Amino acid sequence: MLLFRASLRRIPGSHAFRCGALGAEVGCPAVACIVVSGASGEFGPTLVKFLIRRGDKVAALGSPRSAERLRGLQVELGTNSLAIPMDATSLAEWKSALERVEQVLAPPSGAALLAGGWEGGHPFHESDDAIWQRMFTVNLETARRSLQALLPAMIRRGAGSIVVMGSQVVERPWKGAGAAAYTAAKSAVVALARAVAAEVASKGIRVNAVMPSVIDTAANRAAMPKADPKRWVSGESLAETIGFLLSDAAKDISGAALAVYGQSG
Repeated sequence: MLLFRASLRRIPGSHAFRCGALGAEVGCPAVACIVVSGASGEFGPTLVKFLIRRGDKVAALGSPRSAERLRGLQVELGTNSLAIPMDATSLAEWKSALERVEQVLAPPSGAALLAGGWEGGHPFHESDDAIWQRMFTVNLETARRSLQALLPAMIRRGAGSIVVMGSQVVERPWKGAGAAAYTAAKSAVVALARAVAAEVASKGIRVNAVMPSVIDTAANRAAMPKADPKRWVSGESLAETIGFLLSDAAKDISGAALAVYGQSG
């Protein structure tokens, strides 16, 4: 498996980044319209706000139960954003949402697929089928439906960039002990993204994955009060990394699985 590790630092007052892995500065021009699924989750708003600040139009998609939070996010961000509550496992709802995005904002030229979830705490042999099904539904099925919905129009336009959310457990499956179903689902998500990347590369479409370790969110701090969050990945850093992959600065990067581990090594 080809993996990349990079350290990205934003250059103040610009859309450029200093990439530690490349030892150079690269410009990251804004993408016209980016769809973000899972926008109402713990990390989602951080990415949406980052993209809006750099000049993108953003469609923030989230589950129907998060409709109020999505509306609040749209009010905060203004006219360059659009909030759409929807079921990310429904192809019909995806098609309806993308039609609305194109009408209100612009044809999507990029997407960050954050929708997913974690469940664990028991050894695999003690877990029931319901956990397995939930992990594959919220992680793999959402990614599958998202790609099915987004790719046809991008292929017709001959351009597009998609980033899917993996996890460190893809490269470090032992970190997923006690959450085998989640580990298997996230591994499948990254494998799917890389296979699709090979299929659409000649069409001008790029598909990449990020594999973060623990993200520094309020929920994770509450769940792990004894851990040192300084060793985790900051939300802003992960947003910058995803923003880079979505940008033209990463035009020659596709099929990559980018390890974003912070200080966890």
